[in-house]
Amino acid sequence: MTEEEIKNKLTTEEYEVLRKKGTEAPFSGKYYKETAKGTYNCKVCGNPLFSSGAKFDTSTPGLVGWPSFDEALPNAVKFLPDSSMGMERTEVVCANCGSHLGHLFDDREAKTGKHYCLNSVCLDLKKKE
Repeated sequence: MTEEEIKNKLTTEEYEVLRKKGTEAPFSGKYYKETAKGTYNCKVCGNPLFSSGAKFDTSTPGLVGWPSFDEALPNAVKFLPDSSMGMERTEVVCANCGSHLGHLFDDREAKTGKHYCLNSVCLDLKKKE
């Protein structure tokens, strides 16, 4: 898919977050409190990214307000250094199309010790029937 095709497929907000590395406002995303079972896929290419079984609620300050996962599906995501906004973070992108998904943080609340803080607009939940 070309960048123009991707831009035409997405809403303005989706494009800003997925392709320009933006962030949706906390507590605004449709998957923030989602509890349905299924697989969360990349909004751009459909690549399966996270199982609903890896989703959890957090109370960690600064990470509350976005969908939280403690583990990605095997080979689903890649990690990039991110020094934007005056801090050192780890960006999480789709391994298939390179779209921005969110960031990875250390978090004692997560059973794996890793916290994928993602944007709902980057995800498409395929619910289990």
